[in-house]
Amino acid sequence: MSRLAYYVTAHGFGHGVRTCDILNALLEQNPGLEVELVTALPASLFSVRIRRMNRVRIRNRAFDTGMIQLDSVQVDVEATLREMQQIVSRENDLVQEEAAWLRLADVRAVAADIPGIPLRAAKKAGRPAVAVGNFGWDWIYSAFAENDRRWQPVVDSFAGAYAQADMLLRLPFAEEMKNFRVIEDVPLLARAGIPRRAEIAEHFGCDPSKKMVLISFTSLDLEPDALARIEQIPDCEFLVVEPMNWKMKNIRPVPRDSFPFSTILASSDAVITKPGFGIMSECVANGKPMIYTDRRDFIEYPVMVENINKYMRAVHIPQVELYAGNLAPFLNALDDCPPPKETLPSGGAEIAARRIMGFIKA
Repeated sequence: MSRLAYYVTAHGFGHGVRTCDILNALLEQNPGLEVELVTALPASLFSVRIRRMNRVRIRNRAFDTGMIQLDSVQVDVEATLREMQQIVSRENDLVQEEAAWLRLADVRAVAADIPGIPLRAAKKAGRPAVAVGNFGWDWIYSAFAENDRRWQPVVDSFAGAYAQADMLLRLPFAEEMKNFRVIEDVPLLARAGIPRRAEIAEHFGCDPSKKMVLISFTSLDLEPDALARIEQIPDCEFLVVEPMNWKMKNIRPVPRDSFPFSTILASSDAVITKPGFGIMSECVANGKPMIYTDRRDFIEYPVMVENINKYMRAVHIPQVELYAGNLAPFLNALDDCPPPKETLPSGGAEIAARRIMGFIKA
């Protein structure tokens, strides 16, 4: 059996979801492959998405912090800096420890989405390393470093680590990612889900004659009056995926193990969310319109919006309106949205899997 170590940032579920797409392709293409999945994301995210989980072992470990979030929209910049300063202060020790583990575990190659320390560890252990992503943390944090010099060592740490990668598989909706030496662009990873609208409506007690709208956030702190305002929208049934657990007459919590997320999205008429790689990919693959809110303190937001306007029907909802539960005008505005200007090719998961496997077999 060949063994791959795949490191995933714990920043958000989008990184985990796209990892599942690639791992499904890798495990299907290569019956002799085992995967050490190294992440602090919840194991349940992977167990319901990876089809050959018997060949995947999860090791709970984090080598970056992403952006610490107050909820799915708001971030804590100062807390993020404190945690990253601690990680950077221990970087040399972490690289040494991880390089020793890679040798001990007989790992043949490393993939990372998109922490930097595992790339350095792979280099030290003499293993090839492939990065996967549409942005780097060096770029994200550079926006803070412009006004706060404390961030510069963090930016430099990621920039130096990314330069150690043998290849970057750059996903759609990307920034330049200039610190990687070798870059290959990869098509869309996500594929269309299988609609099961009638079954989902019956299972959760929805009225099938109404619009089915997916509210896709990991957490969103709305006050009771905002939830009451959503409850008063007459022509919509809303689905929220756990751990969100709103329970109103027209808002249904969906356990993660009840239906695949791609099925829920494919069965919905629209999605209300924040701009992010995973949900954007799913919406493009399924041809679903999006109502998106702004993301402050995140340099990737303009890049995401540019791609939203290019590849999908979409309406922007300001944060103040989202947190007020004032969704109805924006749902109505979707009806007047023009069709997407461009399309994206798919099949990226299979291409990425072949490229990663090429380093394992080298």
